[in-house]
Amino acid sequence: MSFYDLISSYKWKDVEESIYSCDKNDVIRAINSDRISMNDFKALLSPVAESYINELAHMSMERTKKRFGYTVRLYAPLYLSNECANSCVYCGFNCKNQLERLTLNEKQIEEELLCLKALGFEHVLLVTGEHPAKAGFDYINKAIKIASRTFTQVSVEVQPLSEDHYRQLMNSGLHSVYVYQETYNQANYKLYHPSGKKSDYQWRLETPDRLGKAGIYKLGLGVLLGLENWRVDSFFTALHFRYLSKTYWKTKYSISFPRLRPHVGSYKPQYPISDKQLVQLIAAYRLLDEDLELSLSTRENEHYRDNVFPVGITAMSAGSSTEPGGYTHKNKALEQFSVSDDRDPQSIASMLKNKGYDPVWKDWDYSLQHNIL
Repeated sequence: MSFYDLISSYKWKDVEESIYSCDKNDVIRAINSDRISMNDFKALLSPVAESYINELAHMSMERTKKRFGYTVRLYAPLYLSNECANSCVYCGFNCKNQLERLTLNEKQIEEELLCLKALGFEHVLLVTGEHPAKAGFDYINKAIKIASRTFTQVSVEVQPLSEDHYRQLMNSGLHSVYVYQETYNQANYKLYHPSGKKSDYQWRLETPDRLGKAGIYKLGLGVLLGLENWRVDSFFTALHFRYLSKTYWKTKYSISFPRLRPHVGSYKPQYPISDKQLVQLIAAYRLLDEDLELSLSTRENEHYRDNVFPVGITAMSAGSSTEPGGYTHKNKALEQFSVSDDRDPQSIASMLKNKGYDPVWKDWDYSLQHNIL
């Protein structure tokens, strides 16, 4: 059995209707619950819950401090290639978009890594477009080996792979994998992913199962906020997390909140999520699980990140570049999407310190952190 079997028993429309039918009593019950059920989570995602945003934010803030203290992990994505064989309508790397393509060679990878290391990072996230021929398993494996010589922890956000390939990457130094379903709405999935391997909904959906079986240390989930109704997609993300954390309980988990950003192409979000609603969503996840790492990227602007992170965020990207070679040779023509918070890492670290937080540059030891607190 995989998560595909579980989610197949749900109907998107039924879940949507149940979320919108929640009333204030459902929200109050969820807020007072010692353990949030999936029905409680629906209530926290509901429009009615927006009226309780201050209470939700306060509860989320307190639980985050209790579990993680005043620490926020900083990381940087390193784009290795913008080559892609998919035609995702919302992505700047869409194979049909007319843009310059680049895949970094070993020397260029090393130069980028040294640049990030000089900025203070100990954790690097390697990112590629999904192109099996130009940035496939062998290329990714080599990049991980190179990065492991310089960085304490190496994560990837690349094309879904087989369980055996993940095991090999772990032997090469892989620490974490981030794989986003983009949307759990199978009926509309093909509209956003018309061609390429990514158009295979089930193959992508079962990637976390393959990672769990391989014994990955940490696994990141998320949807692209703006593609479909964020309330329904977030319910299914939470359902996915609950299934994974029960089935592969040794693995740690992370949730990210990527909102659609300007990019090459003409796609516009059909289901935007407001700033206030994003706070509601962050708080809902923190109440769902106190151990979840919640990550906020430079897709969000400086003012928003500075004021929202205490609500529940435990990891933030800093000084991000979304184009291959972007740390040594800036070329916006290569980028996947436009960064909103373009401050350098030290500026973000200083902001955190000024607010009484401790910026950390690699994953903390969860068990040690728990003992300290």
